[in-house]
This record gives sequence, C-alpha cells and structure tokens, in this order.
Amino acid sequence: MELKGIHHVSAITARAGDNFDFYTKTLGLRLIKKTVNQDDISVYHLFYGDEVGNPGTELTFFEIPNAGKVHEGNNSISELSLRVANDAALNFWKKRFEEEGVWHGEISKRYTRLVLPFKDFEGQRFALVSDENNQGVAGGNPWEKSPIPVEFAILGLGPVSLTVPNIEPTEKVLVEIMGFRKVGRYPSEGAGQAEIIVYETGEGGTGAEVHVATRNDLPPERLGRGGVHHVAFRVDNEEEMKQWIARISENRIRNSGFVDRYYFRSLYFREPNGILFELATDGPGFATDEELEHLGESLALPPFLESKREQIEAKLKPLNTKIN
Repeated sequence: MELKGIHHVSAITARAGDNFDFYTKTLGLRLIKKTVNQDDISVYHLFYGDEVGNPGTELTFFEIPNAGKVHEGNNSISELSLRVANDAALNFWKKRFEEEGVWHGEISKRYTRLVLPFKDFEGQRFALVSDENNQGVAGGNPWEKSPIPVEFAILGLGPVSLTVPNIEPTEKVLVEIMGFRKVGRYPSEGAGQAEIIVYETGEGGTGAEVHVATRNDLPPERLGRGGVHHVAFRVDNEEEMKQWIARISENRIRNSGFVDRYYFRSLYFREPNGILFELATDGPGFATDEELEHLGESLALPPFLESKREQIEAKLKPLNTKIN
C-alpha cells in the first residue's frame, strides 16, 4: 500500500470565464471537465489537465464569485508547481509570460532543478519546474489542440509546497502514516524561513514530492481567490482506498470516510497544521460520461445530480468552452 504521487490540486477562483481563458489559452492546458462543486452545486468546478486528464496532471478550481483575495500565511498550501520537459522550456515560458503580461520571477535553481515562479491573474502562486533530470513519476501527454508547442507543453503537476509553524506533526503524518520518505532539503528563499524539507512517495521525482517550509513569523492564511483549497494524492484503486480509510481511522485522524466523486473515489482529512489532504483513486477517469474528443465542452453532472440539471444550469453563468 503506497501512494503513487500527486493526484490533483484544487484552488479557488472568483472568475470562471477568465480562469478558463488563462489556463487553456495562456498555459495551454485542456479543460477536461466542466462540472459543479458537489458540495455546493451553485458554483462551477473546473478541471484542467493533459489530453485525457491523467492522474497527476489535474489542476482544478472551485468558482466562488464573491471570494475575497487570499491573505497569504501559515498553515497553507503556499505554492503549486507545473512540470515542463526541460530547462529550455523555461526560457520559452519566460518569454511567453513577458509577451502575455504574466507576472514572473527569474529562472533559478531550487533543490535539484531549475524553476520559474509565476502568478496567475488572481495571484495564484506557481512555479514551472524542469524535468530535465527527473527519474521519477512520468509526466502526462500534452493535448494536440493546445496553443503551446508540444516540446514546451506543461506535463502535469510538480511538487506541492506547504508552509507550517511546526513541521514535526506534519512530518509524522507524512512519513509514519502516509509513507512518504524524507529525501532532502534546500535553503529557503525568504527571510524568516528554516530550510525547506523535501518528502517523496511512490517512484519519487517531480510528480511525487511535498516541500515543507517552517515559518513561525506568519499568521494563519485566510483562504480566498488565489489560494489553494487542498492537495490530493494518488491511490491505485478502490480496494486500496478502503485500506487507507482504515489506516487513517486507526490513527485517530478525523476523516470524511469514503466519498464517491464519480470520476474518482476519495478520502479527506486534515493534517495536524490544518491543511486539507485528499486521497483519490486513479480511476474511473473523466471519459466515463463524455467522449474523449469532447471533454469539457458541456456541463457534465454525475448521475446523482442529473435530476437537478435544470436547477443547476439556471444558477450558473454560461461559460463558453467550445473549441473554435
């Protein structure tokens, strides 16, 4: 029983239409599912990924139209990263960001690889990370209709960064319960931080790492637009998920129990510093209710919400996701 890597991450946007434009047109990801938040069916839940939304490539957003801006701080998922094939791709993206007016930092070395920090239009914090020397979890397959040349395309999710006031309880959950391995450390880039500790699971590498920074000089983050709601880790199948539910429960960690998200099966819990973790199965996948060629073009609802379609569509602002 071993987690295979990062499954998906879910963040918050206040503007679904602009979000769609940025992630499909500027970043070249595919919208693989346009659906609703199953816990609040009045708002969109948008899924982006590679050509079919393979596990490890899924970047998702809950639309909360009145969400205030995130107040960055502690007890948070403080940065996401996206993988590209090599160092040369970072130079392509730096030039593209300059042309598109996207805020970005400089290409620099972080841990064992080069990265390029950037932010989306709501201040969501990212880094592009080079897979030049990656020996771990394989990346995804770029979508053939992406506006980005295939050699520079985003291949999936890279390391997820956490910021906590006390690393010990978080490390205990990651290592002793979830089976991560502590594999390295590197200097922090900001004042007031200790070294950043790197943990990996499964085959390791960019698609299977969590980087944890310790900060005791920050207030807790107030989540809003431009913030990250949770990170999910890959479980091979439903039978193994049941074993993880038992393991988390045996360790007296409050959890959601088994949750059927239709496209995958899930378990949710908070680690001791309050960050929301999800475990999610690799299947069934996103082609269960749409043809691969037309993923994300229409509003998709799981069967248990289909009877409410008229009610749901009446409350949603139309989102034009047709491919021209």
